[in-house]
Amino acid sequence: MDEKTTMAQGLHSTDDSAGYDAACKRVLSEKAILARIMKACLAEYRDCPVRDIEEKYIEGQPQVSSVPVLPDEEGSVISGLDTEDKSVHEGTVTYDIRFCAIAPDSGELIGLIVNVEAQNDFYPGYPLTKRGIYYCCRMISSQYGREFTGSHYEKLKKVYSIWICMNPPRNRENTITRYRLTEEHLVGKAVELVQNYDLLSIVMLCLGGPDSENYDGVLRMLDVLLSHETSEAEKRRILQDDYDIQMTRTMESEVSVMCNLSKGVMEKSWKKGMAEGREKGRAEGLEKGILSSIKSLMETMSWTLDQAMTALKVPEAEQQIYRSLLEKQS
Repeated sequence: MDEKTTMAQGLHSTDDSAGYDAACKRVLSEKAILARIMKACLAEYRDCPVRDIEEKYIEGQPQVSSVPVLPDEEGSVISGLDTEDKSVHEGTVTYDIRFCAIAPDSGELIGLIVNVEAQNDFYPGYPLTKRGIYYCCRMISSQYGREFTGSHYEKLKKVYSIWICMNPPRNRENTITRYRLTEEHLVGKAVELVQNYDLLSIVMLCLGGPDSENYDGVLRMLDVLLSHETSEAEKRRILQDDYDIQMTRTMESEVSVMCNLSKGVMEKSWKKGMAEGREKGRAEGLEKGILSSIKSLMETMSWTLDQAMTALKVPEAEQQIYRSLLEKQS
């Protein structure tokens, strides 16, 4: 098995979409962004100032995935904290962003993965929560030989898998949901220390938009940051004024790359559709060209039908035509 988690998974492999994917992950790996995600989603950091999380608790430089490595044919586990986890029997998993953080109370290290998921379908043939559980289990099992040996399981570190879902179904828009191990008393009331079983958590952070409920805090911040429609200048203004994020030269550069590549993908999709329409030379051909542009934007940019039609400036009176055409093709 060779599985890779990227924002572009399930999308067309264009240079622009791949570049956009990489730029997004680099922006999300900025400590200023990660600190705000951690404060909003992880109980250990809820009462910490974001500056402390950013400067004191995130260990080293978060690692961002690049090219997946084939399964190791010799050893069982690769040591060192990187974005790939290799096992001779289980294959290779490539994480989008992987890093360690110190728990404020105990001083223990916590392993974290931030996965960015921008597939058109929130259910890509399997539940994303199960994939998150698998990733957590891989992070736990990979600690053997790195964090502990023999039977010293007391040294196991807690792990998180955080999923930023950019195109969830409507009933999940602007929601943050956590899945974790809890104690359940079936007979009697025997109590175990929480730190002995609360070792893995999956957090689903599903973005929406200003028209949905709960559009605030980290959900709004990430929606603005990853938006295809918000201008570069507006992103900088909102991040600085509303979230007190000091834009470094590197972050400004990556945000600029994201915006430019986003426009590039949209323009290519538009030109492709218009070229098809011109070749036909009739109204039917133009209609098919616009439909092709809509589909291309939905697939390449993970946009909804309404977002694609808005970007292409399809007149409101004609939008139902394209809805009907797409329904017939589905």
